[in-house]
Parts: sequence; C-alpha cells; structure tokens
Amino acid sequence: MEDAVRVRAGPLKDFCVRVFTKMGVPEEDARITADVLVTADLRGIDSHGVARLRRYVNGLRSGMMVARPEVKVVAETPATALIDAGAGLGQPVSYRAMKRAIEKALDVGAGFVTVRNSNHYGIAGYYAMMALEHDCIGISMTNAAVLVVPTFGRDAMLGTNPIAVAAPAGEERPFVLDMATSTVPRGKLEVYHRLEKPIPLGWATDETGQPTTDPGRVLENFKKRAGGGLLPLGGAGELLGGHKGYGLALWVDIFCAVLSGAAYADLVYPKTPDGKPLPSKIGHFFGAWRVDAFRPLEEFKAAMDDLQRRLKNAPKAEGQTRIYIHGEKEFEEAERRSREGIPLNPKVAADLRAIAEELGVEYDLE
Repeated sequence: MEDAVRVRAGPLKDFCVRVFTKMGVPEEDARITADVLVTADLRGIDSHGVARLRRYVNGLRSGMMVARPEVKVVAETPATALIDAGAGLGQPVSYRAMKRAIEKALDVGAGFVTVRNSNHYGIAGYYAMMALEHDCIGISMTNAAVLVVPTFGRDAMLGTNPIAVAAPAGEERPFVLDMATSTVPRGKLEVYHRLEKPIPLGWATDETGQPTTDPGRVLENFKKRAGGGLLPLGGAGELLGGHKGYGLALWVDIFCAVLSGAAYADLVYPKTPDGKPLPSKIGHFFGAWRVDAFRPLEEFKAAMDDLQRRLKNAPKAEGQTRIYIHGEKEFEEAERRSREGIPLNPKVAADLRAIAEELGVEYDLE
C-alpha cells in the first residue's frame, strides 16, 4: 500500500490499551487484547488486527461485550476444563484458557480447555503459538458468525470456523497452520467488491445456492440474511472435496460449541426481537500436548527440521522458486514489519483517530 500509514507496534499497542481501559476494561485484559490485535498486524493478518478495534468499541458500548465479565470455571479435571467467559472480550479468557491447557499438559502430558459464552477472540494462531515456548504442540479453534453454506445447502449455517495448530522445531521455524475452514474469508469478497472485480467461481453462492461471481450480491445477501454465502474448503458439491471443508467446519462447531455448551450453527450472534445485538455466545477450544510425553524432545525437533527441509528442497514447479512451510510467510512479515513499521490502510488510520477523538484518548501514532 503506497499510501499506507506506517506505525510502530509498541505505540500502536499502547493506543489500543488506552482505548480498552477507557471503555472500562481492566488493564491486564486490555493489554492481552491489544497484544493479540497487534500480533495479527505484525504477522500480516490485517483483517484481524487493529482494523477490528471499532468492532470491539461498538460491542462494549452496546453491552454485547462485557468490559468486566464474571468468568467462571464450570468444570475441571486434571486434563480438562470448561470456562464460562461471562460475555466478555474473547482475547483475555482465551489467553488464560490456553495457559491453563498448557499447565495441564506440563502436569499430565496433555490439556484441553473449552470456553463458552465468549466473543470474537482474534487470530486463532496466537493461542496455538503460546504452546511453543513450553515445547508443546498447541491447537486453537473457534466457531464464528454464520457465513458459510453447508454442502448442497442454500443458506449460510456455519462460521468460517478457523483451526490453528503450532508445533516446535529445532533450527527451522515452528510449524504454524492458521486457517479458516471456508474457501476464503468474507474480507476477500469485500476487496473484490471495492475493486469492482468478479470473484472466482467456487468462492461463494447466491441466494438460490448456486455459485456466483458477483461479490456485491453475496455481501448484500449477508446484510439481509437473504441466503447464500461463502463455500467451505473445496468449493461447491463433492467433486473437489467441498464436503471435507464442510466437515471440518462442523467439527469446529462440535468441539467449540456442542462440547462447551456455547451457541452453534445459526444460533450464534442472537438479537432481540427489535434487532438489538446480544452477546454472541460463541465457543472456543484449546489444547496442548507435551512433546516429550511421546518421544525425546530433541529427536522430535530434529525430525521436524528434517521434514521441513525435505519439503523445501523438493523440486519446484515450473516458474516457482520456493516451497513454503506454514507460518514462514507470517514470521518473515513480522520481522519486516517490526523493522519498517506496520502499514495501516488510510481508512483504518482515520478510524483509529476517530475512536481517539470520541473517547478522549491520546492518538500519537503518526
């Protein structure tokens, strides 16, 4: 982005903390949430970074998100736990839930924690990567707002329902897979719509359930809940494996919502009869495995290095110069943006200034 506003991660994080504390969020919770948002921007996942700050401000204002929730541990065993988030911000409860899963893994070899009655928690990869510094494998999942149609369906019934997995390595970078279970996120449609470009067939369907190349039509149908939506990984039907992406999305709903007692499918993000948004009631799932509970840690890391090198050194397709391992691009982007600053879209920067003015907090990013 030639017209991007470059900002440093530290001041950007401090600004977010000021915004959240002004909205009544405890400082520790504010710092956790700010760190998740800015980490997304550093890793190049701009759709889930500070561009989402307005969403949280509005959610806290409306009462959809509770600034000081009553968080409860509903059930617990040596290896598992269920936490009720009290309709608070998704990031603080998720950070603590993943931390609890890691502690259980360190104690008994593996730990799993589910969360219910929560809200949007940012990038799934943030929590999976928390396990890496403890030489554990981490997993993080969440269900989400309804945007994805099931295979052979007409209406959206599931979220983009991301899955993130992180595994440590030795000399190579950790493996970090952070993916939605839909073919593309909603944001891709918004980009194509702004550029007045058609989307590829296989990304989304219209209100009749048929594949469409018109992003504006899909986005308008989202607003009106008129039918259609994003397609699961693999696209429409079963020929290219769309039913597999649908199965993964459904699996996330089962682990995050059915298991925890959260809302699932089209029960998430409920509204009052007059259309006022209520707490989203979404759920999350976190897990950690201690590597040395299975085999010596150094053997595992050496094998991870060898696996990655075998893939990266494999013959390249014509015209290609590199084979990537999941997470490499994001780690490299984070290093680059740490040096050069985070590029904010001018509209995002303007919105951050507007939030600062509305709340009366200092804006010192530019």
